[in-house]
Amino acid sequence: MEKDLEISADQGWQRLMAILKEMESVIVGFSAGVDSTFLLYAAVQALGGEKVLAVTAKSHSFPAHQLEAAIQYAQRIGAHHLSTDSEELEVPGFRDNPTNRCFMCKTELYTKLSEIARIKGYRTVIDGSNADDVNDFRPGLQATKKLGIRSPLMEAALTKDEIRLLSKKAGLPTWNKPAFPCLSSRFPYGVKITDEALERVDAGERFLEQIGLEGSIRVRHHKEIARLEVDPRNFPLLTDPEIYPKVVEKFKQLGYKYVTLDLQGYRTGSLNEMILNLKAADVS
Repeated sequence: MEKDLEISADQGWQRLMAILKEMESVIVGFSAGVDSTFLLYAAVQALGGEKVLAVTAKSHSFPAHQLEAAIQYAQRIGAHHLSTDSEELEVPGFRDNPTNRCFMCKTELYTKLSEIARIKGYRTVIDGSNADDVNDFRPGLQATKKLGIRSPLMEAALTKDEIRLLSKKAGLPTWNKPAFPCLSSRFPYGVKITDEALERVDAGERFLEQIGLEGSIRVRHHKEIARLEVDPRNFPLLTDPEIYPKVVEKFKQLGYKYVTLDLQGYRTGSLNEMILNLKAADVS
C-alpha cells in the first residue's frame, strides 16, 4: 500500500510539474499550511523563484504566528513573499456567518490577488486546493472557479496523503503539520463572528498547544460553550486530574461558561456535518 502511494505521488508530481510550467509565472495564495507550502515549493521548482510570488492575507482570522511562519517558509523555499490585508470581516453579511461564508472570504481575497497579479505582471493566480477537497462542503471552491483561479494540486489529482509524502521527500517542515484553516471555521454557521471571539479561540488553541497536546486542535465556539476537538490520543492528558482543572480555569478566564471535550475527537469539516446530512436527506 505504501509503495502504491509512493508511485501515485510520483506520477502526480510529474503531472503537477507539467501544469505549472505552462503557467509561466504565478501568484500563490499562501497560508503556510501543508498544501500551499508544497504548492509554493513545486512552483519554484517548475518556474524558478523569480517567477513565483507568495501572497499571505493578514486578518483577525489568521493568527500572527501563521504569518510569521509564511514569511519563513517562503524565504526557505526561495520565493518572493508579500502580505496583504484581507478584509473579509468587513464584507456585508460575513460576520453573520452564513453557510456561504467561505465563498465571501475567498471572493474578497482572490479578487485582491488577481489585482496584484495584474499590476505586477504575473500570469496566473493559484491556490492550494487538493483532490480531497471535492469530498467536503467547500463553497470557497466556487469563488475561485468563478474568478478563474487555478488549483494545480487538484488538477494533478494529488491527494492530501500524497502531498504529505512528497513534502516529506522534499524536506519541507510542513509535511506533518496539522491542518489549520482560518479561525472563522471554528464558528458554527449562524453564530456571529466577532474580533473578541476570534481572539478567544486563538488564545484557547495556543494554550492547548502549550500544555502538550499533539496533532490537530480545534476550539469550536458555541457562544458560551467551548467544544474541544482534539486527536483522541490527547484524551488521557485532558482528563488528567492535574491538567483538566487548569484547562477549565483557562477557558473560563477567556469568557466561556462551559468547556466540553468532543469524544468523537478531531475530524475535518465537523461543522459541515449538519449541512451534508441535510443535503443527504433532501436527496433521499
